[in-house]
Amino acid sequence: MSKAVFGIATTYAQAETIVDNLKTAGFSNNDISVLLPDKEGTRDFAHEKNTKAPEGAAAGAGTGGIVGGVLGWLVGIGSLAIPGVGPFVAAGPIMAALSGAAVGSAVGGLTGALVGLGIPEFEAKRYEGKLRQGNILISVHSESSTETDRAEQILKSAHAQDISSATESGVKKSDKVPPHPGLA
Repeated sequence: MSKAVFGIATTYAQAETIVDNLKTAGFSNNDISVLLPDKEGTRDFAHEKNTKAPEGAAAGAGTGGIVGGVLGWLVGIGSLAIPGVGPFVAAGPIMAALSGAAVGSAVGGLTGALVGLGIPEFEAKRYEGKLRQGNILISVHSESSTETDRAEQILKSAHAQDISSATESGVKKSDKVPPHPGLA
């Protein structure tokens, strides 16, 4: 059964390090999701030394200026407004979940979407609170216990907070978002 590992990065630099380490460890850009508040300074997240600027150039117009960098490597980058929470930038499979029916669930808003991904409601509420404070949620899809352990270790070694894992119920391989047209 598929699992997802979740953790909170407190800075853009920490999130970049985590995503970079996941990439180096062999996780696909289809397996990593990032969710962050869309606010002034979000552009900094996408700036990476040695970036391949043309890869992400087209993404900027629709995502508050986010181009290239680590976030540009992920699929399905987009901006969205979550009722009662505000504007966010999402990348990866979480984008499909947040854009879909989970947002309208009984729990509502971001917590409902996270519950729809298989996160227990208590933890989903905690993650929503962390996101409201400006932190960054990183999620990693895993197909085996070895991948789950590897993802958890990468999050721990980068000092991510609130690391947990859950059986996925909302986003399956077939639900993953295709790459942004400008990033294909």
